[in-house]
Amino acid sequence: YKSFDDVYKETFNEWNEELSKILVEGGSYQDKVIFYSALYHTLIHPNTLNDINGEYPKIKRTKVGRTNDTRYTVFSLWDTYRNMHPLTSLVYPKQQSDMIKSMLQMYDENGWLPKWELNSTETFTMVGDPASIVIADACLKGIQDFDIYKAYHAMLKGADQIEENPLRPGLKEYIQKGYLSTNYHGSVSTTEEYNVSDYAIALMAKALGEKEDYKRFYKRSLSYQKLYDKDLKLLRPRTPDGKWYEPFDPNAGANFQENVGFIEGNAWQYAFMVPHDIKGLIKLMGGDKVFSEQLQKVFDIKQFDMANEPDIAYPYLFNYVKGEEWKSQEMVKKLVREYFKNEPKGLPGNDDTGTMSAWLVYSMMGIYPISPGDPIYTITTPMFDKVTIKLDSRYYKKDNVVIERVMNTDGKIKEIQLNGKTLNSFFMNHDDFVNGTTLKVIQE
Repeated sequence: YKSFDDVYKETFNEWNEELSKILVEGGSYQDKVIFYSALYHTLIHPNTLNDINGEYPKIKRTKVGRTNDTRYTVFSLWDTYRNMHPLTSLVYPKQQSDMIKSMLQMYDENGWLPKWELNSTETFTMVGDPASIVIADACLKGIQDFDIYKAYHAMLKGADQIEENPLRPGLKEYIQKGYLSTNYHGSVSTTEEYNVSDYAIALMAKALGEKEDYKRFYKRSLSYQKLYDKDLKLLRPRTPDGKWYEPFDPNAGANFQENVGFIEGNAWQYAFMVPHDIKGLIKLMGGDKVFSEQLQKVFDIKQFDMANEPDIAYPYLFNYVKGEEWKSQEMVKKLVREYFKNEPKGLPGNDDTGTMSAWLVYSMMGIYPISPGDPIYTITTPMFDKVTIKLDSRYYKKDNVVIERVMNTDGKIKEIQLNGKTLNSFFMNHDDFVNGTTLKVIQE
C-alpha cells in the first residue's frame, strides 16, 4: 500500500508536471501566484468521470460504458468554448482530444452533441450550440485523432434538424428569417450564438472540402446583421412580425436581470459578440471611428461586465482598429490588476469552470483566441519577460514556443516579431505560432 506521504508526493509531482507545461520568467511573485492559480483552475473541469477500469455511466445513466481514454464530464460549454477549450488545445491537446471523444460518445448515447452536460445528464441549459465550436477549433489547430466525419455529421444534425431539436430551439424561424424573434427568450443572444456556431461549421466544411455547406453556413453566420439598429448602433430584438420590440432599454438585463432579448446580459454586453465577423460589424457601423467610439462607450458607461462571458473578448477588439491597439494593451493590463488577486474573492465572479482563469492565463501571456473556431490569436503586452509553452509532440512538431517581452519602457507595443520577422499586424495564425520559435513583443 502507499502511505499518505507517497500519495501526496505523487500528486504534487503530477500537478507540478502539468502546471510546468507553461513556464514564466520575470514578473512579480504575486503575478506568478495568480497565473499558476489560474492555470490550475483551467485544469479542474471538465473532470474525469470513468473509474480506474474505464467504466462510466452513459448519458441518461441507465447503462454502463467503457472507455480506453478518459471519459470527461461537466461541459459548461456556453462559457468554455470562448477560451478554456482553445487553451486546452494549445497546452493540453491529448486532454482536448479525449474531451471531443467524450462528446462523440455522448452523441452516440443521446443523439446530440452536448450542450451543458453534467455528470452524465444532459441539462440542455443556456443557449447556442457550443460543442460545434470547440470541435472545429481543435480540429483546425491540428487535433484530428478522432472521427472527424462523425463529428461533422453530428454538427450538421444540430444545425439542420428542425423538428425536436433540443440543441437549437427556434431553428425553423432562425433559418427562415435569419434571427429569432421575441417568440423566444433571449432572442438576440441566441441568434448571435447560432451565428458563431454556424461560422465554426462553415470553417469545418471548408477544411473538409464541403463547398456548398461552407457557403450555406457562412451566409447563415452573418444573419445577426438583421438585428442591427443603425440609430442605436446596437443589436435589438424584433417581434414575430419583424418590427423592433418596444419599449427597448439597452441597459436592461445586466447583472442577471430578466430581459426579453438577452441572456445574462444587455444590449451593450452583446453589441460586439460577433467575434467571427468584427470586420463586417465595423463596416455595418460605418467604419473604424464609429466602431471604436461605440466600443469605448461600453467601458465608459460602465456596461462592461468582466464577470460574465458575452463581452469577455471586448478588451481585445481595439486590435481591429489600426492605431488604437494601445487601448487593448492598457485595458487588458488594467482588468488583470483590478479583478484578479491572490486573496478571497480574487476572481471577478464565478470562474465558470475555468473560463475567467483561461482569460487571465492568455492575457498574462499576451495572446488571446479572439474568434473561437478560427485558429487565430490576437496579441497584446505579455506580463512576464519570458513565457515558454511546452508543446505535446503527439500533436505539434516543435518542443516548445516562447513569448518574449522586450521592455524599453512600459509603454505601448512598438514592434512584434514572429520568428525574427516583423509582424505587420496584431494577429497571428496558430500554425505560424506553434511551428515557430519565438514571438517577441517590443515595447516603446
